[in-house]
Amino acid sequence: MKKEIIIAPAKPDEKILERAILRGVKAVYINPREIPERFRGRIEVYHESELADWRIVKDASSISEKSVPEIVLKGPEDYEKIIAAAKMGAKIIIVRTEDWKIIALENLIADLAPFGTRIIAVASPLEVETFSGVLERGVDGVLVAVNSPDEVDLILDQISVPSKLELDEAEVVEVKDVGLGERACIDTTSILSMGEGMLVGSTSSLLALVHNESLGSALTTPRPFRINAGAIHSYTLAPDGSTKYLSELRAGDRVLTVSKRNVRVVSIGRVKIERRPLRLVGIKLGNAEGSVIIQNAETIALLTPDEVPIPATEIKPGDKVLVHASKSRARHFGRAVDEFIIER
Repeated sequence: MKKEIIIAPAKPDEKILERAILRGVKAVYINPREIPERFRGRIEVYHESELADWRIVKDASSISEKSVPEIVLKGPEDYEKIIAAAKMGAKIIIVRTEDWKIIALENLIADLAPFGTRIIAVASPLEVETFSGVLERGVDGVLVAVNSPDEVDLILDQISVPSKLELDEAEVVEVKDVGLGERACIDTTSILSMGEGMLVGSTSSLLALVHNESLGSALTTPRPFRINAGAIHSYTLAPDGSTKYLSELRAGDRVLTVSKRNVRVVSIGRVKIERRPLRLVGIKLGNAEGSVIIQNAETIALLTPDEVPIPATEIKPGDKVLVHASKSRARHFGRAVDEFIIER
């Protein structure tokens, strides 16, 4: 279910509004009189002002067509106010939780479902992901205070990521050394688990799952934060579904890590680009063919369908590895486009 994002800028900053609209945000909490002229009519406005598209009211005793009650949830009596507002026909209710958060939202999601009332939870940027997944379904939207365009990106990256990406079993059809080249080693700010890695490939339509370095080797200690992702020309998936070249990634960027069980967004702490011996692994899934070029070392591995890492030094034709096949074969500046393309 698509979540509604309502951003609440600390001030009517044009750069924040521009970034929000560019990223698909359709609602803002701001005084309508303070919105710059060029943004008016392009985004829905929530505010206490009668000029707002949705007027926020603190008194939920009477509900009109375009009023949105905002209720601070401190205890059982506030919970009953929310239920009463839904029964009176409130289409949207903004819930500001204090100490009582996850359990309260779980209960509200279940109790308000029969009325079709949308729950908008007031959240900090770091609470967005948690609130969006409450009771699997999550709240219908979040209202988040933002101070910069970068915070807009942080919020959208968390909320737009899919809960799961389909992984298929592809066959290795070719393995060959391609000499020295630059590869990107991605050090994340998260501890990565067994079976988790990044989707990487030379073509955007077929990406292999490159495993993290949580296992280590006889000569190296485990580095569970690291994915030695591959040659710098390679694609990887960004949280918004676009692709990025590994050469473009920087500290502070966010990327997807993927396993058979889940998908999550992690931040990059460091990118190391170094010259190393590289190995091409050709892969085939049905009629789709692609490849991934990785460093030829024992600690770099692809993953079998049974989630067993195959080191780059041991992989051979006939092996089966996990891949993700994109429905869109063509990309323009990382965005999927519908056009003819051949990648080899």
